[in-house]
Amino acid sequence: MPKVASSLPLSGLFALAKPSGPISMSLVNQMKPLIMNTRLFVEASKLDNSQTQQKQKKGRFSRNAVKIGQGGTLDPLADGVLVIGIGKGTKHLTSLLDCVKEYRTTALLGCETDTYDSEGSQVRVAPWKHVTREQVENALEQFRGEIKQAPPIFSALKMDGKHLYDYARQGIPLPRPIEKRPVTVHSLEIIEWKGSDHDFRFPEKKFTEEQKQAVARAMNGIKDQVRVDDEPETEVDNAPNVAPTAFVLKMKVSGGTYVRSIVHDLGHAVGSAAHVVTLTRSRQGRFALEPTGKDDIGCVAWEVFAKAAENPGEPDADGWLEWERKVLDKLEIVEGKEQSGK
Repeated sequence: MPKVASSLPLSGLFALAKPSGPISMSLVNQMKPLIMNTRLFVEASKLDNSQTQQKQKKGRFSRNAVKIGQGGTLDPLADGVLVIGIGKGTKHLTSLLDCVKEYRTTALLGCETDTYDSEGSQVRVAPWKHVTREQVENALEQFRGEIKQAPPIFSALKMDGKHLYDYARQGIPLPRPIEKRPVTVHSLEIIEWKGSDHDFRFPEKKFTEEQKQAVARAMNGIKDQVRVDDEPETEVDNAPNVAPTAFVLKMKVSGGTYVRSIVHDLGHAVGSAAHVVTLTRSRQGRFALEPTGKDDIGCVAWEVFAKAAENPGEPDADGWLEWERKVLDKLEIVEGKEQSGK
């Protein structure tokens, strides 16, 4: 293991291949007992003491435990690259928040939700049968380059000390329009037109009329009004069981870009509605699910940590566990040795 030639413990960055479903921090918390009890990242002389203190504090790690952080959370629905910083590597996570990221996302036409993805509730449905691939291709042009993007009304961002979603849920008028943020979309293209050949469907949860009216009150007087009214399909429905059109987008964007907002706004741009049904972060800076360049770094599968948490196995001839070897193989070492407790 050439990376261990230098003195231990190490500090660094590595990418986890997050699965769809759990929230990012829950995965980080599940990894902590492993990270906090390996000589890769903690001084060997403090390991036993650290383990004892952790048990006594019922999961609260001692001040001598190494620092661990993440470089940009992923929604529960999303999977893909989640960068983890260990020790002094946590100081480098900020730069990864602002770096260029790449995503693949599947958009489903005909319905928009409060969260702009399939985890949310239906807010409105709209016609989708008129939308062609050519129309979507043409509409994509307005979302490329330097654009201004408004965060969703149902987001955790605050305005005058209150979350935006609280305004929407409680029907409290926004004091002013939601400020649009400048972002850069370096590239944006359709890589697959699924049409109706898929198993995606609209969420079963729906907004009640009362909830819709609350959103309308919150947005009262705001220029870019959020639409909550359903629009019936205008085309004759000769095949009622046909799935709404879906397509896959690939994009390269600056930090702070809302992929869900691009899909939501694109639905409006083609005279329909849309929400995200799959979302994969395929690259964050030099960390990638599928490394292609000489400086690219691959990801450690989540299953590696899940397996080690259940049964870490036996050390090899050099004294390393399987999960430690896999992490070290993908680890970008930062500033050499990390001094625990500093």
